[in-house]
Amino acid sequence: MKILVINAGSSSLKYQLIDMETEQVLAKGLCERIGVDGKFSHKSVNGEVSKDVELKNHADAVENVIEALTDKEYGCVASLDEIAAVGHRVLTAGEKIYETVLITDEVKEIVRECIPLGPLHNPANLTGIEACEKAMPGIPQVAVFDTAFHHTMPEKAYLYGLPYEYYEKYGVRRYGFHGTSHRFVTQRTAKLLGKSVDEVNLITCHLGNGSSITAVKNGKCIDTTMGLTPLEGMLMGTRCGAIDPAIVCFIGEKEGLSYAEMDTLMNKKSGLLGVSGVGSDFRDVTKAWREGNHRAGVALEMFAYQCKKYIGSYYAALGGDVDAIVFTAGIGENDGRMRASIVEGLEGLGIKMDAELNAGKCVDKVVSTADSKIKILVVPTNEELMIAKDTAEIVENL
Repeated sequence: MKILVINAGSSSLKYQLIDMETEQVLAKGLCERIGVDGKFSHKSVNGEVSKDVELKNHADAVENVIEALTDKEYGCVASLDEIAAVGHRVLTAGEKIYETVLITDEVKEIVRECIPLGPLHNPANLTGIEACEKAMPGIPQVAVFDTAFHHTMPEKAYLYGLPYEYYEKYGVRRYGFHGTSHRFVTQRTAKLLGKSVDEVNLITCHLGNGSSITAVKNGKCIDTTMGLTPLEGMLMGTRCGAIDPAIVCFIGEKEGLSYAEMDTLMNKKSGLLGVSGVGSDFRDVTKAWREGNHRAGVALEMFAYQCKKYIGSYYAALGGDVDAIVFTAGIGENDGRMRASIVEGLEGLGIKMDAELNAGKCVDKVVSTADSKIKILVVPTNEELMIAKDTAEIVENL
């Protein structure tokens, strides 16, 4: 059985074609900087290609993916008929759906209704789903929800200090996101530590254009930084993260902005982009900082500082019983300087980074010192494999 996994983020689209009998990745690729300029890379068992290409939206990205998979030179399937199903990472369906499901018109409508909970991602997810439905009629499409792993949070963690009626009427609560990634690295870290999943207590840090941190107790999420929407939590590529809620009314009144305009400001014009004035890509901001751009440096310092604070708070939430801090995703896996900045100052908790081990890119690697009370690991995420497994299970039961 071959499963195509589509993982559409706010400015990127990753994909993998996986043979589920062997879990071999037959092809994988990345469409990045969607809506900025566009870069496409594809690698399969038969060859690879990398090119600059205009990617105005996620529909363009899906079109490039399908062309690459079926290309006679570097593709890996003779036709799309070889693909048993497509598994889609879908951000949220609120409390209406959180388990993996076969996509129907009803499911799509629920995802569409929940766009206010995920204004950057849900539209991209729907675009990916509908583009695949059009290009591959008759092939099952499956939704794996990003909120599922966080469904185990207790009420004290997911409720807000608002009148309870708004939770009852509108489902206003913390949902959390990046759940598929946090679930994967939790399982992988447990294996690396030689423990069963239900034995590990972790602080998992998914750091990328979108970032979230999760407290994991006995293998289950007990708290996470993102909230009702992916806007809460840390400063991100274009998202402001947690702010004083009164700021929304203050700036809206001063600038004469509507709610929709404030929502756009907080989701698409803030974060690294807003603070640095350089851009939303950490690579661009880091380059500007190295060239002496003060605001770029401040933006990076803010990111590291906020991450450090969340790690400290989750250390307390876990009662100090933490097996490991785990870094994953684009920044977490590849930026050793940022990892070091985040951990610096946590020595009082017995957390010590080994500078030599931390240098460069790390794969399934412990980067803490031998005497560190809490291990620090870099574990590449593999949301695609988790999505493929869930998708295969659905298809097998059709």
